[in-house]
Amino acid sequence: TRAIIITAASYSLPQDMAIEEYLEEPFLVGLLWKIQVASGLAVFLIFGVLDLKLVYGIDKGAGFIPAKLGWLVMELPSLLIPVYLVFESGGKNITRGEFTPGIVFAAMFILHYFHRAVVYSLASKGRPIPILIVLFATLFTTCNGYVQVRYHTHYATYETSWFWDPRFIAGHVLFLVGMAINIQSDMILRGLRKPGETGYKIPYGGLFTFVSSPNYFGESLEWTGFALACWSMPATGFAVFTTLFLGGQAMQHHRFYLKKFEDYPKERKAFIPYIL
Repeated sequence: TRAIIITAASYSLPQDMAIEEYLEEPFLVGLLWKIQVASGLAVFLIFGVLDLKLVYGIDKGAGFIPAKLGWLVMELPSLLIPVYLVFESGGKNITRGEFTPGIVFAAMFILHYFHRAVVYSLASKGRPIPILIVLFATLFTTCNGYVQVRYHTHYATYETSWFWDPRFIAGHVLFLVGMAINIQSDMILRGLRKPGETGYKIPYGGLFTFVSSPNYFGESLEWTGFALACWSMPATGFAVFTTLFLGGQAMQHHRFYLKKFEDYPKERKAFIPYIL
């Protein structure tokens, strides 16, 4: 029966590629980062161009979960899966007793998601999050955590000389600067409301001087640096997705601020200082 299924399905596939190859891990890893890019384009169109709203409702009923729990559930797969891959699965770029670029890339990824899953989620003061958003986000972080660390520790080839490559060094600088911007901006947003206060306020300080969503800009800069350091298509696909996804949301937030506050600083851009 299996042979019949494979033979029948092969008619719809390129002749130089059997169906089993489509089910092999390298092909699936490549497919997932391509889906990321396509998804990023779709999300940018929905949020950035069409301005479709995602409502983080005030309702705390069955369709919503608390912000702290929601962020923890959404971000945790991108922490636990990479940690498992590094310490249990091994790989050609994770060699016992040898420090390799693959270990560094995995550490960068884990560092970001340790902050997101543990520090950020526990400090979150946001509104309840729709369960549907949590489910879709969890699916994404599960797949992305697997793709990024699995590829860069098992399939990518890096020599130790890559440590001194300008792309590796510049990528790390961008990553760390972006992470600092992201963390600082989140702290400013959390400090806007005093205990018991509700409603919206105009954020000031840091890169809020230049853009409405420096937290999104910082995270986009992080993953652009990661892609530069890794110099790979999966990392680039993730950086493109992140930039499109967060850029669309930043444009939406910017329009909201301009409509909500008559005294909102007109010189601010939405996402990228002086540009967008």
